[in-house]
Amino acid sequence: MTKATTSNDENHGLVIWLTGLPASGKSILGDRLFQDLQKRGYAAERLDGDTLRSIFPDTGFNRDERIRHVRRAGEMAAKLEKEGKIVIASLISPYRESRAYVRSICRRFVEVFVRASVEACEKRDPKGLYHKARSGEIKNFTGVDDPYEAPEHPDFIVDTESRSVEESFSHLKSYIDGLLR
Repeated sequence: MTKATTSNDENHGLVIWLTGLPASGKSILGDRLFQDLQKRGYAAERLDGDTLRSIFPDTGFNRDERIRHVRRAGEMAAKLEKEGKIVIASLISPYRESRAYVRSICRRFVEVFVRASVEACEKRDPKGLYHKARSGEIKNFTGVDDPYEAPEHPDFIVDTESRSVEESFSHLKSYIDGLLR
């Protein structure tokens, strides 16, 4: 694959879907990958679950609302992919059925499992959300009182529990570079 220089070249679209527990490193890796691809001249777009929630503020956290949120993000990603964009999406997307739906509407979909245990995520949690969930301040928190269904057959796994951010990014970048050749 060559660099996407036109927005309507359908041969260049790709959706890179980073999924994992809260504080697993999805957003950091997604931001780094997006910046790297842009710097190298690729037509890239960035979708992040938290940012999308600020655009759609009525999105809640029960199962049905989470499914709608992931589907909405998936529809956006599929549209951008059809325009020839490389879409880097980082969303918890806790349910396998939602991720399967997004895969089904995209032509080139890469599911990246950003793997880290609940314990590791809780230790690094920059927003203190795990603490709030354990104290009852937050309900339906993925990994505490709402399930995270890990991918059974992800296209790629980045283990952020055993690797530094730099090592994790390098590992992910090498894999993505292989897809872009």
